[in-house]
Amino acid sequence: MNDTPGRGQADLAGISFEDALRELEGIVASLERGDVSLDDAITAFERGTALKAHCQARLEEARMKVEQIRLPADGSPPAESAPFSVDG
Repeated sequence: MNDTPGRGQADLAGISFEDALRELEGIVASLERGDVSLDDAITAFERGTALKAHCQARLEEARMKVEQIRLPADGSPPAESAPFSVDG
């Protein structure tokens, strides 16, 4: 399986969306095949849940950044964009 013992949610901050999604797909495939022990399946499920939350947060962050782009009325490329702020 793709899960390495000792890895937890702490390392998710540095993982890209694409890598997290790839790892999550590997976990799902492994669980679907049923080729892991019960204990490993539980650990994989917990890791998968954390990866799913990480991917959802990254997608929401990207969505909010896209919404911050200000398009001019004439349809030309934006001269600037406002940075996304979680607070406001």
